[in-house]
Amino acid sequence: MAKHPSTFRIGGDLEIHRLGFGAMRITGKGIWGPPADRAGALATLRRVPELGIDFIDTANSYGPHVSEELIREALYPYTDVVIATKGGLERSGPDVWTQNGNPSHLVSEAHASRERLGVDQISLWQLHRIDARVPRDEQFDAVRLLLDDGVIEHAGLSEVTVEQIEAAAKVFPVATVQNRYNFADRGSEDVLAYCEAHGIGFIPWYPLAAGELTREGTAALDEIARAHRATPSQVAVAWLLQRSPVIIPIPGTSKVAHLEENVKARDIELTAEEFDRLDRAGRKPDHG
Repeated sequence: MAKHPSTFRIGGDLEIHRLGFGAMRITGKGIWGPPADRAGALATLRRVPELGIDFIDTANSYGPHVSEELIREALYPYTDVVIATKGGLERSGPDVWTQNGNPSHLVSEAHASRERLGVDQISLWQLHRIDARVPRDEQFDAVRLLLDDGVIEHAGLSEVTVEQIEAAAKVFPVATVQNRYNFADRGSEDVLAYCEAHGIGFIPWYPLAAGELTREGTAALDEIARAHRATPSQVAVAWLLQRSPVIIPIPGTSKVAHLEENVKARDIELTAEEFDRLDRAGRKPDHG
């Protein structure tokens, strides 16, 4: 197979390397409160740019606020890394997520994220969910306001359909889409195709499909991993990198060793046969 591109330009101008880092797991259990190993989480964050990763994805709801605060403590000023964050979800306890798309709330949360991160402008701010209880155009107008006021440079969406992307694009340029996707969870194939056709970055969350692989998928991963002297997780990320040039995987962890393991995925070049085998294994009827 042709070598996949190593970089992507968010919004057409913000160039990043395509293997990023997801900063959800640097918080406490249930994505709530501080991490059990605070020093380890900070060490992991500091290791990110040293390994050539220059894109970190977080959200104000991770902690809440904890992830953004640790990122600033570990990496400010951000000379070698782009920080993307999200807003639109509220937290009242571990593993509890509540949508709040009230326009004034979205605007105030983006301002608060900017302060926590210590930046004049957030490079990429994403609407974490479109709140069904609030007219979506009001939410999109809030994003447009953040762009117009210079609070954010680029805007994205999360967990959306093609129709929702098209509706948002009438109000503001959609730079990225963040949907659940991995080789064994293909429910967003149409969204990925749309993003690829329109130059929109596609950020797959849950990229390693923990506990959700078919038996055939597990066998394929294991065998291909052995052939490359790699782990199944590394192969799963390598498949994402080769799946589309707009995909930006963001595997996350709170441990340096695991981070260093994940980064090795970018050095794996799957053959066309290996890629196709994983592709077929992931296209089972119960996986979209």
